Amino acid sequence: MQKRAFTVVELLMALAITAMLLTAVAVAFNASVKNYQENEKMFKAMNNARQAMLRMTAQLRTADCNSVSVTSTECTLTTADGQHITYRYNSDDKKLYFVTNDDMTDSDYVLCDNVTAMTFTQAPSGSNVQSVQISMTVGVGNVTQTVSSAAVIRRNLQ
Repeated sequence: MQKRAFTVVELLMALAITAMLLTAVAVAFNASVKNYQENEKMFKAMNNARQAMLRMTAQLRTADCNSVSVTSTECTLTTADGQHITYRYNSDDKKLYFVTNDDMTDSDYVLCDNVTAMTFTQAPSGSNVQSVQISMTVGVGNVTQTVSSAAVIRRNLQ
């Protein structure tokens, strides 16, 4: 009676095929983890941008219309509670800053990171600002997304 068993060559072939399959699975898993991390970074950046946009529009809506001053990269206003604040975009470090103008001893607060472009536009373009349009582009890696909003200053409506 002959004993049936695997030869060394058959075992080496099985080991080589298993190694190739495990390598393919590891590469796919690694790509999945990297994709997840990129998506997570973009999600956090967009969430920060949306929160910043919500804060800016809420404060603009209740601002004193005679106190709003807008340039392409900066918006200064007096809030409903009388605080003088500025939202300033710095293209050098790609950050949106929240500046309290009443207290110059404190440092500027970074409201949003990864901002690749930002514009403030007022309407009409006179001394009495009625509304402000805000556009913010956020980028992480090769992916960019733009968030836009507008705020009508409600104290103009009184």
